[in-house]
Amino acid sequence: MTLVIFDLDGTLVDSVKDLCEAVNATRVSMGLAVLPEETVASYVGNGAPVLIRRAMGPEASDKQVEEALAHFLAYYREHMLDHTRPYAGVVETLEALHARGCKMAVLTNKPERFSRDMCTGLGFGKYFFQVYGGNSFEQKKPHPIGIHTLMRECGAKTDETWMVGDSATDILTARNAGVQCVGVTYGISPESLKDAPPDYLLDSLLGLLPLLT
Repeated sequence: MTLVIFDLDGTLVDSVKDLCEAVNATRVSMGLAVLPEETVASYVGNGAPVLIRRAMGPEASDKQVEEALAHFLAYYREHMLDHTRPYAGVVETLEALHARGCKMAVLTNKPERFSRDMCTGLGFGKYFFQVYGGNSFEQKKPHPIGIHTLMRECGAKTDETWMVGDSATDILTARNAGVQCVGVTYGISPESLKDAPPDYLLDSLLGLLPLLT
């Protein structure tokens, strides 16, 4: 049994533009100026509440952040697939791993409902036996509860389990769970991998196939 657990944003899908537009629509609704895309991208990876807290700035009150989060979630729910697409090689890799009998799952800090709808909407939800988000457990990544739960659900052992992601958060999640980890260089936060080096580093997800073989 081989279990491969994927991060979502920055690993399977390029979602920066839609996230940026949702954040800026939220800021405008609160009377604030728009932020550059690269700034919003630097806030992504720790879940929607953290994203909005950062995007609103330290001067925002808890009430303002709560209001902004509600606006963001409503806007993003309607627009999260406007521009978001799988990275090159993702669908081919998922199909090949599925054909080989690998168990696959998604573990992301994005809200679970959004994550499931995104995978389904982009046509590759069928490859995953489970999709867990940032609100699926009491703790988000890098806490290992998500990986441990997925391992238990499909009966995978530690040395059979892989975590694939684009950020230090994903690598630290794998380290905390004691499983192997792969980093990708094309995502949202590849620079963070310098601080948390993965076991393997790939420029394309297609490189995962020979690695697992």
